[in-house]
Amino acid sequence: QLYLQESGGALVQAGGSLGLSCTASENDKIFERSTLAWYRQAPGKQREVVATISRDGVTNYADLVKGRFTISRDNAKSKVSLQLDSLSNSDTAVYYCYARWMNYEYWGQGTQVTVSS
Repeated sequence: QLYLQESGGALVQAGGSLGLSCTASENDKIFERSTLAWYRQAPGKQREVVATISRDGVTNYADLVKGRFTISRDNAKSKVSLQLDSLSNSDTAVYYCYARWMNYEYWGQGTQVTVSS
C-alpha cells in the first residue's frame, strides 16, 4: 500500500506562483518504481491529468499547462512536486497526487488551489 499526502495548496493571485508537494508514506520501494502524476479537478468538471513523470524522470504535460508547470520527483524523499507559475483563474482546482505501479493506483486526498484575479 502507498499513502500519498499533498500539501501547498493556497489562495494566490493571478500571475503568481505556487509549489505543491506530495509525500508518500509506507513502501518507498513502490514509490520509486511508480509513474507519478498530478491531476486536478475544477468545480463541475472532470478530473484531468496535469503532468506525469516516469520512474526514469521523463515528463509530460497537458497542453494547458505546458511551459507554466513543472513536475519533479525525489525518490530519496519519496516526494513528487509540482511548481505552478503564471497562474490564471482557470487553474483553480483541487490538485491530486497520483501513483501507478503495475496494476495498482494510488491517490492522495487533494489540495485546493484557488487563483484570484
